[in-house]
Amino acid sequence: MKTIDYYNQYADEFTQATLNVDMESLYQPFLAELPECAYIFDIGCGSGRDTLAFKNKGYKVDAIDYSVELVERATLLTGIQVKLQSFYEIDEHEVYDGVWACASLLHCERYRLGEVVGKLVNALKPNGVLYMSFKYGDSDREKEGRAFTDLNEEQAEALREQFDDVEQIKQWMTVDQRPDRQEKWLNLLWKKRA
Repeated sequence: MKTIDYYNQYADEFTQATLNVDMESLYQPFLAELPECAYIFDIGCGSGRDTLAFKNKGYKVDAIDYSVELVERATLLTGIQVKLQSFYEIDEHEVYDGVWACASLLHCERYRLGEVVGKLVNALKPNGVLYMSFKYGDSDREKEGRAFTDLNEEQAEALREQFDDVEQIKQWMTVDQRPDRQEKWLNLLWKKRA
């Protein structure tokens, strides 16, 4: 089973498991760096939980996901037409104040991570902010039909060093907010220099 097939097959279960997770503590550091009425790009929006939260806070939001089933559900939930698109296909230039890639790039193949992050940086306006989260670790693994690219501090730093115009604002660890999970997450907040 490919990762995308997992999300299409288990879209309802995935939505139920993630929709009501309280993300406020992750939104705050990201939103604190954005201008008022900022334009946010939600990459791999899943159920649409974060897109809806940003919309309800008064931000303009574009969202993409690569699962047909999740795009359908997220569009219904948010009232925003979520686009069916892979992060490998992003091609925007200096459009967004913030790019939100919460638990989505962990499905990017490691050897293409630099390429995809480059696309996200390119999509940011100067002084724009990029948030990404990965499961904490250093391996490439498969679990229940999904492929994961884990990241640790050294790998995150090596990734950031590929970009001359990107600086780190904050990097921190969190524990999964879902009741049945104990996984650790690495959260990255980067800024594109003007």
